[in-house]
Amino acid sequence: MKTEEYTIGQTTAGNKNWLAGKIKPDQLKKYMTGGNCFINAPDIENCLKINGETDQARVRDVISKSLAIQTLTPDETALLLNVEDRTLWNEMEAAAGVVKKKVYDNRIVTFAPLYCSNLCVNDCQYCGFRRSNHAIQRDLLTTEQVKMETKILAGAIGHKRLIVVFGEHPQSDTDYIASTIETIMGVKVKTRKGHNQIRRCNVNAAPMSIEDLKTLHEVGIGTYQVFQETYHPAQYRALHPEDTVKGNYLWRLYAMHRALEAGCDDVGLGALFGLYDWKFEVMGLLYHAIELENRFGIGPHTISFPRLEPAENTPLAKNSPYKVSDTDFHKLVTVIRLAVPYTGMILTARENASMRREILPLGCTQTDASTRIGIGAYADANLEQHGRKQQFILGDTRSLDTVVRELAKSGCITSFCTAGYRCGRTGKQIMSLLRCGKEGQFCKLNAVITFREWLDDFASPETLAAGEKIIAAEIGEIRRKLPALYPQFMEFYNKTANGSRDIYF
Repeated sequence: MKTEEYTIGQTTAGNKNWLAGKIKPDQLKKYMTGGNCFINAPDIENCLKINGETDQARVRDVISKSLAIQTLTPDETALLLNVEDRTLWNEMEAAAGVVKKKVYDNRIVTFAPLYCSNLCVNDCQYCGFRRSNHAIQRDLLTTEQVKMETKILAGAIGHKRLIVVFGEHPQSDTDYIASTIETIMGVKVKTRKGHNQIRRCNVNAAPMSIEDLKTLHEVGIGTYQVFQETYHPAQYRALHPEDTVKGNYLWRLYAMHRALEAGCDDVGLGALFGLYDWKFEVMGLLYHAIELENRFGIGPHTISFPRLEPAENTPLAKNSPYKVSDTDFHKLVTVIRLAVPYTGMILTARENASMRREILPLGCTQTDASTRIGIGAYADANLEQHGRKQQFILGDTRSLDTVVRELAKSGCITSFCTAGYRCGRTGKQIMSLLRCGKEGQFCKLNAVITFREWLDDFASPETLAAGEKIIAAEIGEIRRKLPALYPQFMEFYNKTANGSRDIYF
């Protein structure tokens, strides 16, 4: 199937030129020292092999390093990945929870994905949106549809941040992405007690040139997120045809380098677990984080670790020999948290509710809710999932209200805060604040204020009751631990309770 066969509402002249100009070799070679890539598969495999013997004392030393919020080395990470002893794993899982609490406190940030297009020029074997999949219903949101989706997300559900997702295609190029972000940010909706709007738009899109990324930075995108899918070069080539843009492993691998050079404040890494050996992928994520730290002084703002899920007419998604068991999923999340202790960790609705309850305490900081991933799905009155319209099938479609209530009952406060990004606490500054624990002070104050907003504007009576208990406990902690800030905090809090919105530290 040719790309031209499913373009919408316009001719396809110029598509080939568009494809030919996507990859810019000069923006790739400049980052490769001596022409070498920072991912070396034999080195990673050897590192995993030589660190196969578990030394309890050494493992505990490595755990102590994580607790000091220091990035682990490849050898240290490989050691943790090879642990088999249940007692040590229990210690590692407990440490992962402590690291998360130390850096991010008891906050969980919520968001929603907004899929704007499923047109794609690529042909990835595991993806429901691949160009050769005739079973998928192709679509792209118009400006009015973007507004409608946003009104529901911000006005009916109560989200304040999105991850906006785009396929790689001429019709969903940089100009479309920029226009979409501007449209989303311009929607303001009246609520029960005040008003709401999306305050942060993170973007999950194809790798771009520095010039295109500068355009998105000027529009005001949040985190720029590109998943490598698999870090293993040979497996990557096997899954991504060479005649596609995505077939270029290095262009994708160095996407974060270009984003940071273009001025983007925060970048997000990820691997799709189930395409290759999970231990190798964890090592790939670590190598990537270390590379960014060494070159730019900024590690990944977030790391995502989605597992391969069933997709319409996509056999590999169901039958991959590398599918990750629940037991190994626990392990990989734990090790990521210990290996890159400062980073945010995103647990998505790919996982079912039961699994999310188990994984969240292992160091996760963000999760989505009320999730729908069909094009135009939020405005669709039919709540059922439709494989022909989705990239994959979700495991958890519970409402934001339900998730917030469950989090509150478990002792976590849901944070809708986006203040740090607008106050300049991004990039290098937020990295230093995260490592020393100071970012958590601002975030605790803003979490309580934004939670007050959400409870008053959107919560069901049962969720409101659960939320009030958490807020009371948080206010008491602020009074004890941050007495100098407490008076101003209470001034902001009371204004918010009376209907003012978007007040922050």
